Amino acid sequence: MIPRLMQSVSFPPVRIEASRRQFLIGALAAGTGIAVGFRLLAAAPAAASENATGSHAFSPYMTIDGDGKVTVLSSQFEMGQGSYNGIATLVAEELDADWSTIEVKGAAGNVQAYGNIAFGGAIQGTGGSTSMSTSWERYRKAGAAARAMLVAAASEDWGVDAAEITVENGRLAHPSGKSGGFGDFAAKAATMQVPADVTLKRPDEWKLIGNDKLKRFDSARKTNGTEQYTIDVKLPGMLTAVMIHPPLFGAKVKSFDASAAKALKGVVDVVETPRGIAVIGEHMWAAIKGRDAVTVEWDETAAEKRGTDEQMAMYRDLAKKPPVAMARKDGDTEAAFAGAAKVVEASFDFPYLAHAAMEPLNAVARMNEDGTLEIWGGHQFPDIYQRLAGEIAGITPDKVRLHVMKSGGSFGRRAVSDGDVVVESVYAAKAIGFRAPVKVQWTREDDMRAGRYRPAYVHSLKAGLDESGKLIAWDDHIVGQSIVARTALQGMIQNGVDPTSVEGASNLPYAIPNQTVGLTTTDFGVPVLWWRSVGSTHTAFAAETFLDEVAEAAGRDPVEFRLAMLEPDSRHAKVLKLAADKAEWEKPLAEGRFRGVALAESFGSVVAEIAEVSADGDGGIKVERVVAAVDCGLAINPDQVRAQVEGGIGFGLGAILGEEITLNDGQVDQGNFDLYTPLRIDAMPRVEVHIIPSANPPSGIGEPGVPPIGPAVANAAYKALGKRIRVLPFARSLNA
Repeated sequence: MIPRLMQSVSFPPVRIEASRRQFLIGALAAGTGIAVGFRLLAAAPAAASENATGSHAFSPYMTIDGDGKVTVLSSQFEMGQGSYNGIATLVAEELDADWSTIEVKGAAGNVQAYGNIAFGGAIQGTGGSTSMSTSWERYRKAGAAARAMLVAAASEDWGVDAAEITVENGRLAHPSGKSGGFGDFAAKAATMQVPADVTLKRPDEWKLIGNDKLKRFDSARKTNGTEQYTIDVKLPGMLTAVMIHPPLFGAKVKSFDASAAKALKGVVDVVETPRGIAVIGEHMWAAIKGRDAVTVEWDETAAEKRGTDEQMAMYRDLAKKPPVAMARKDGDTEAAFAGAAKVVEASFDFPYLAHAAMEPLNAVARMNEDGTLEIWGGHQFPDIYQRLAGEIAGITPDKVRLHVMKSGGSFGRRAVSDGDVVVESVYAAKAIGFRAPVKVQWTREDDMRAGRYRPAYVHSLKAGLDESGKLIAWDDHIVGQSIVARTALQGMIQNGVDPTSVEGASNLPYAIPNQTVGLTTTDFGVPVLWWRSVGSTHTAFAAETFLDEVAEAAGRDPVEFRLAMLEPDSRHAKVLKLAADKAEWEKPLAEGRFRGVALAESFGSVVAEIAEVSADGDGGIKVERVVAAVDCGLAINPDQVRAQVEGGIGFGLGAILGEEITLNDGQVDQGNFDLYTPLRIDAMPRVEVHIIPSANPPSGIGEPGVPPIGPAVANAAYKALGKRIRVLPFARSLNA
C-alpha cells in the first residue's frame, strides 16, 4: 500500500549528470501503471569509460574489471536485509558470472537509473520492502545486456558467429577451442552498442535465482568483522562531533556557554546548528567530554511537555468519539450492530517504539578543493539528502557526492525527509569553514532520546455476530499521529487519511459484509517515523487478537473461523492452511503448552504464524516455537527469505514483550538498553519458515515477518494465562 501511494508524492527535482552512452532501464509512467524498458541515451557507442581502478562501465548498474571482477552498482541501500545479495543474484544469473567474483556497491546521483519503480520512479529510495520488486526486471536486463556486449566483443575478436559462443561461470567459449574470461573482453565490450532489447532466461534455466544453497557473497566479512560501515570511516584530518539535542521535543537553543568545554584537551570547537549544538573534537572521547562541559539554556516555549499518561488518556477519550476521517466503509455497520445477536468490544494501547538499530546514526562530510562535497552515510533517501546538503553548503546537488555505506540496521530510521544526521554533518563542517572532514556520531542515548519513533496508538474495536456465529459487523477506530504530515511526503495523505496509520486495518482480507475503519489523527509534539512494517505493527495486533476474541465469542476454532471468511484459493487461505498443517494445529499439545495464530498481509506478502508458548511460573510466558508460512512471490534467495522472517519474528517479539518509549513531562525516560529492552538471545524461540512456491514477481520480505508474531503470541498467552493482552508491551498488561 505505502509504495503505491508514494507514487502520488511530488519530490523536488535533482539535477542528473549521466554519461552520454549509458543505457537506462527506468520507470516510465504508463497510464495508471509502471512500464519497464530500455532507454538509449545515444544511438551509437562511445569510447569505453574506465575508472581509476581499471573497471569498465557497462551501464549505471555494473562494472567489470580486467580480472573479471563484476561490481554491481545497487540502487538499493543495504542495511542487513540482504538487498545487495538479491540484486547481485539477478545480475549474476543473466550475466552467467562467477559468483565468487561478485561485489556490490551502493550507487546514487542518477534518479533516472536508480529511481524506485515502486515509488513511481521519481526518487531513489529504499523502503517498504520494495528492493526486489523494483530491481526484478531492471537488474536482470542489465545483466543480460552486459552478457550480450561481452559476447559481441568476443565474436568480433575471434571472428566467429556470436550465436556459437557460450557463457558460463564468468567465461566465454567457442567450439573451436577459443575461450576467455570476462576480464579479457571487458574493455572492448564496454565500447559495444547497447542492445535495444534482450531475452531473459526462462525459470527452468536459472542456476542462481531460487537456489536454496546459494550463500551470501558478503557472509565472510560480516562474520569476521572486516565489513565497513559509516562508523568505521576514517579520513585524513577527520574530526568527530557529537550533538547536544534539546531535552524536550520542540525546544530551541536560547544561549550556551562553551568556555569550559573549549578548555579541554582535544576539543576543537563548539558550534550552534539549526538542529542543536555540535561539539567537535579530535576524537569521540574528547567530543563527549566537551559535551558534558557545555551549559545550555533552552527556549521551551514551543516544546512538548506532556507525558505518556496524559497522552494515552487523551487518545482513549478520542477513541470513544466519532473518527475524524474514514479509511474504509463497507455496508451499514450501524444497522448490523443494531441487529447483531452478540456484540464484542475491546480497546488496545500501543506505545512509542525506538528503532534501536545496532549502529547509531552517523554521517561524514568533507568539502574538497574542487568545490565538491562528499558525504559518507547510510543514505536511504539519497536524492533528498543530496539536495538538502547542497542547499546547506551553497552548491548545486550535482556537486554533492554520496558514498552509500552499508548500515548496521535501520528499520526505517534512516529514511527521513529532512536529512537528519546527514544535514547535521554538513552543518557542523560548514560551521568550522569546511577546514576538515567532520563525522557526526550519535551515542545510544542520542538515538533513544532525540530520535524518531513508531507512533503511539489506541484502537477501539467493535464486532457483531449473528445468531449462527457469523461475523457480520466490524468497526475499528484508530487514534494516533501521522508519520507523513508536515513532511515532504504530505501528499500521501488522502481525504484526511494517512495510509501509514491504517494499513493492515483498512485492507483486512476477511469477508465481513459491514466494515468501517475510522482515523483520528492527533497533534502531539513527538517526532515519529516508519518503523519496521509501519502501520501493520499495531493494526495486525489489534485486528488479529480481537478476531480471536470474537472467534471465542462465536464458539469457533480460531483457524477455522478465519478460513471461513477467506476465499479457499486465496494467498491468505493458503499460507494459513500451510502454517496450521506444519504446526499440527489439530494435534493436542503437551501439557503446559499453548498455541496462538495470526495472519497478516504487508508490502505485497502474506504471512501466517503460529506461536507455541508455555507459562513461565511468574505470571509471564515463554515463546517456545514459531511456525511461519509465507507467500512473498518468487523467492530469489530462499535462505535469505527465511532469515528475514526469522529476524522479523525476533524483532517483533522483542517489541511486544518489553519495548516502549515513555515520557515524563515531555522527556524520554529510556536512554539505553538497560531500560529499553530488545529481545535477548535466550528468549528467541525455535522458528520454522515455510515458503509457498510462486511464479509471481517477488514482493516484500524485509518487514512482513513482523506483524503476525505479536498477535500470535498474545493469542497463545491468553490460553496459557487466561488474560487478554490489550496494553503493550506485555510487561504492562501482565503486571497490571
